[in-house]
Amino acid sequence: MQLVLSFSTLLASLLVAITLVQVDAAPVNNPRAGHITLPLKRVHQARDDIHPQVLLQQHINRGHSRLARMTGRDAPASHDLRSSLRKRMFLLDHGPGSHMPAEKRFNHQGVKTISKSQMNANQLKKLQQTATTTKNNLKGKGKQGSQNTQNTGTANAAASDSGAGFSDLDLEAALNGGLTAADNPTFGNTLGLDIEANDVGYVATVQIGTPPRNFNILMDSGSADFWVGAENCQSQQGGGCGNHTFLGTQSSSTFVDTNQQFEVTYGSGEVQGDIITDNVNIAGLALNKHTFGVATVESVQFSADTTTFDGLMGVAQSTLSQQGVSTPVQSLSDAGSIPDPIISFKLGRIADGNNDGEVTFGSLDPAKFDAATQTTFANVNTQGFWEGAMSDIAVNGQSLGLNGRTAILDTGTTLIIAPNSDAAAVHAAIPGAQSDGQGGFTIPCTSNATVALTFSGQQFDIDPRDILFSPVNPNDPTGDCVSGISSGQIGGATEWLVGDVFLKNVYFSSDVTKNQITLAKAV
Repeated sequence: MQLVLSFSTLLASLLVAITLVQVDAAPVNNPRAGHITLPLKRVHQARDDIHPQVLLQQHINRGHSRLARMTGRDAPASHDLRSSLRKRMFLLDHGPGSHMPAEKRFNHQGVKTISKSQMNANQLKKLQQTATTTKNNLKGKGKQGSQNTQNTGTANAAASDSGAGFSDLDLEAALNGGLTAADNPTFGNTLGLDIEANDVGYVATVQIGTPPRNFNILMDSGSADFWVGAENCQSQQGGGCGNHTFLGTQSSSTFVDTNQQFEVTYGSGEVQGDIITDNVNIAGLALNKHTFGVATVESVQFSADTTTFDGLMGVAQSTLSQQGVSTPVQSLSDAGSIPDPIISFKLGRIADGNNDGEVTFGSLDPAKFDAATQTTFANVNTQGFWEGAMSDIAVNGQSLGLNGRTAILDTGTTLIIAPNSDAAAVHAAIPGAQSDGQGGFTIPCTSNATVALTFSGQQFDIDPRDILFSPVNPNDPTGDCVSGISSGQIGGATEWLVGDVFLKNVYFSSDVTKNQITLAKAV
């Protein structure tokens, strides 16, 4: 059964002010020995409720807000963010600027339904083949996954790389949703990455409480607070906090409330609750009586049943923690469980047809990167984020002359947000790219253009598939696609916010003690 929403109802549901907070606490640096690796799950709230152009604007707004906070500037006003959404919705073929009634064009969640009956014979055949391949690849895989499906999956992904259009695997995932199981671990203390739908966020499984239970935790290099939902959690919209795993005295005999409160506001959503201590186990390494938070109130972004994580772990430097405590990576180092407060990311990509993402605490997994491309450089951010000097940007091997930029590397941001003039220069060099007039750009879904960012003399290419955020028309994966690089001017003209569009292509590691960032080409 399908329900319909009026355009005004859809608009009202989307106009949300997006803000961040900046907080202070003192980090502790104490190198030890050992290493530990966690699984990551790619998470995507199935956003068939939102047209791709509106979803793009939401990501742009979120990126603008995060960038403003990260660079110490005032966040954009909520009315400006709402105005951007209104303008983009007005220009849609179903919006108030058109003569097409929304209820004729959308299912109950807002975006065009991609029905099999609307596809041509070739599109339907390719979709059926992809679905069959994916189903066979994943058959028998449990939560930890079985050995990877790289051969068959990569063959399908290669078809898109050849210029056939938006990835068949991404299209199949967008249509059917579901979870792509992780490959078996290949490194000590390593857990695999499960992927849900598209590449939006990354989630690790950790054990908390006594007896220990599994919690799915969103990993975010752009914040520094660790929390899960409390047993008495309430949604800001009323009722409980969804179908999640919660922590409290009823489920854990080692749970202790410190009677102190915390509150964190993110680029999208907010939580508030109590600071507590309880036992945490990260890939076999124990953090007993660890101090972190339980959320007693969550905004709908966290409390909804469709949210596939139970809490969030910020892994920037502890100076950002509103709870005023050390991050888990710092605490593991202080406890002697890992040699240094180092965290390393290999982010997966569903279009690859396999699932080998991971997060490693205390070291780097040499099997996940090309050592010949490894480069280490200083963190230039003084607030606790991870930001490095970016010396060049190139398109198809040609430098754009954009020197002297810096990039905040943030696993919690999906897109790349570049200054207005820089984003325009990048897209001017991509054949067929066009501005949408609202800070976003479109490029042909068949584009093979390669954008590259250079750090410390090492150039890192972005896979052309990662520049394709989504088809403008979901029924036409060979038409125009929304670009994964958008524009945003939040003060200075040299700072970029670089999210997963880029980070899926590199092995990304940060070291608190040395205040350094390491990048290498991911393999």
